[in-house]
Amino acid sequence: MSRIILKSKRTTLVIIGVLSFYLIVSASAPAYAMHIMEGFLPPKWAIFWWVVALPFFVLGLRSLTRITQTNPELKLLLALSGAFTFVLSALKMPSVTGSCAHPTGTGLGAVLFGPLAMSVLGSLVLLFQALLLAHGGLTTLGANAFSMAIAGPFAAYWIYNLTMRLSGKQRIAIFLAAALADLLTYIITSIQLALAFPAPIGGFIASFIKFAGIFAITQIPLAISEGLLTVLVWNWLQSYTPQELELLKLIKQEPQSNEPI
Repeated sequence: MSRIILKSKRTTLVIIGVLSFYLIVSASAPAYAMHIMEGFLPPKWAIFWWVVALPFFVLGLRSLTRITQTNPELKLLLALSGAFTFVLSALKMPSVTGSCAHPTGTGLGAVLFGPLAMSVLGSLVLLFQALLLAHGGLTTLGANAFSMAIAGPFAAYWIYNLTMRLSGKQRIAIFLAAALADLLTYIITSIQLALAFPAPIGGFIASFIKFAGIFAITQIPLAISEGLLTVLVWNWLQSYTPQELELLKLIKQEPQSNEPI
């Protein structure tokens, strides 16, 4: 019976991943959103962010290898985390001045597998979006990876653990991790743009305020929405993948009673 249940759970995860990928690819219209577009950054800044992001990617590969070798049964949950990030970060909503905003979806994977694993999954998501959706670019992949696949997941991981230590309330910790990681991603992007394009008057600070203001109007409600959605997905995972969450030491299974009924 347990084998049938496990097979059913795996089948469900595969179906969700395949459908999510199909929906995104089948709607591959060009997009111009939060990711810094191809060729937008000056060469020195594009190279700088590539150099900064690459060490995290290498460490992330080692982390993923360790996870999959130690617990091969977690591969489907890893795939689901990547699909969740792909789907959410491909949703575009109008912002001001002709720009767009979107969720990031990296908080869930960071809580499940740690920020280093998400540095790889998030970077792969950004690569596929640049190639398939014209969302972001290859020369700017280092900058986009640092903001969404590195800074966001590290923030989510720290916020989750800090909230758990202070309150012990897991759903609140999940919500804050996902929402604040989303907001930090946009703050980092604003910093990157302000460094590359300081204002003639006011320099970096004035430019940062301008770029951050472009995203703030739509991103705050989006971050709240992403936090709520991540909590819903977490509830689903607790119901259908408790063994995997127990392996990750995120939940504890209640011991079964040996007393006769």
